[in-house]
Amino acid sequence: MTKGSPLRLLLSFSIPLFIGNLFQQLYSMVDTIVVGRFVGVEALAAVGSTSGFSFMVVGFAQGLTAGFSVIVSQRFGAKDHSMMRKAYAMSIITSALVSVIIALLFSCLSLPLLRLIDTPENIIGMANSYILIIYIGIGTAIYYNLFSSILRAVGDGRSPVYFLLIASALNIVLDLFFVIVVPLGCAGVAIATILAQGISAIISFIYIKKKFPIFHFTKEDWKLDIPLCLRLLKIGIPGAVQFSVCAIGVIIVQAAINGFGSDTVAAYSVGGKIENFITQFFPAVGMAISTFAGQNLGAGNLERVRKGFRTSVIIMICGAVIGLFVAIVIADPFSYVFMDKETTSPVIISQAVEYVHTIAWFFIPLGLIFIFRTGCQGLGSGAIPMISSIAELIMRTIAAFTLPMAFGYKGICFASPVAWCGAGFVLPFCYLFLMKKLVARQAKAQK
Repeated sequence: MTKGSPLRLLLSFSIPLFIGNLFQQLYSMVDTIVVGRFVGVEALAAVGSTSGFSFMVVGFAQGLTAGFSVIVSQRFGAKDHSMMRKAYAMSIITSALVSVIIALLFSCLSLPLLRLIDTPENIIGMANSYILIIYIGIGTAIYYNLFSSILRAVGDGRSPVYFLLIASALNIVLDLFFVIVVPLGCAGVAIATILAQGISAIISFIYIKKKFPIFHFTKEDWKLDIPLCLRLLKIGIPGAVQFSVCAIGVIIVQAAINGFGSDTVAAYSVGGKIENFITQFFPAVGMAISTFAGQNLGAGNLERVRKGFRTSVIIMICGAVIGLFVAIVIADPFSYVFMDKETTSPVIISQAVEYVHTIAWFFIPLGLIFIFRTGCQGLGSGAIPMISSIAELIMRTIAAFTLPMAFGYKGICFASPVAWCGAGFVLPFCYLFLMKKLVARQAKAQK
């Protein structure tokens, strides 16, 4: 990442990540498709009603481990392999502690949280059985994301894609097994997801050990380094919390949707799955610029960091235009993948399509969020991602409590775009401020 064309490097890094993200979406999409087609619309609504809480813990894992990999990326760029290995070892230890805390805390809170957002009584039992298993198995998600982030930190964006291909295929087989052969319903698809993620994590760890000699640990690497663990948490927790803060906004919107009944919950769930599938290019570009920025910061080349950000914005805008076109074309036919056309109410399909068509016009501010939030994290800033997440939460909360009252379901559809605009247009200015500080720090160090 420190040499060569930024456009070529960012694209070659983003495209495998994009493909990997699409397959990662298959975890939740297959869950929804299987329960929607083989259990029923209520089961689909149950799984969908937990999306905010699932995003809270899984997003926390993604943000945390992406932050952990920042030091690895920077030390790799600086060719400091000893500190790089130490940071990797401490990331593994810290991830274990975080996994236990999250599993214990959220397992106790799963049912009270579902009641807090007025989950419809006809689906709350199924919803709780699904999300409780996701919470208990959160360690598999944390470690899979950690090992994938480590690979990306050293410039390997392809290998995680291959591991996801295997895990996605396993997830499909296990979903069908635990729903049709062993009829466990919503609990079955949750078990399948945890098992598939666990296998991905194990394969990733073994691959890193065999493929990269620079990650061969010594006894000294495993010696507990509390200051380094705290430094990892200092970078990782703001990124993790910003995902969780965003999830709180999603949960608030979910509470508003729950008041419309389980059919609308199902429609919104389907629309959200389609949205996530279409928009996976944006986090891929975000991860690419994070790695690019981290390595070039470690190499002391701030001008190259600027070129990387400018290039990533151009890539993102092109992706947003393509995403808009895809959303308009596939929203209706794709909705029927999740539900039986003959037995599903047309209202559910029309509401799902309405949501996708509405949010698609706001993909550019969403793309800005991923580029500048994740990119600034790659530059070592935890504050900027946090500020943008809080702005997004405030805007989403205001929208969720006001727009549905005035515009009904249409107001729900605009809640996310309002939040994206609130956060997306602030972040570029935060990035410019951060770069100014980094330039001043570099100039001072050179004197």
